[in-house]
Amino acid sequence: MLIRQRRYSKEELSQRGRELYETQVRQQVEVGNLGKIVAIDIETGDFEVGETVIAATDRLYARHPNAQPWGVRIGQRAVYHFGDEQPGQPRGDRPYQNR
Repeated sequence: MLIRQRRYSKEELSQRGRELYETQVRQQVEVGNLGKIVAIDIETGDFEVGETVIAATDRLYARHPNAQPWGVRIGQRAVYHFGDEQPGQPRGDRPYQNR
């Protein structure tokens, strides 16, 4: 079994991943993939889209065994969330509901 080692702090991984997503990846994946997961290798900028974190990262590891993956749910700020937000609906398009 291959044991992968993290080479970046959580903060640097997040900063680099978010920057790559916003500047290079987002415009390529957002249309037609809202709510899916994108896994980005922060060293190469290569990425894979999948229905789950595991599916996306497994495909990325198949191409880049030493990848340093960072992931996000397309159209969202994070992979997971708490509350009653509607997954797959772009940020800013969710109606405010006072309950």
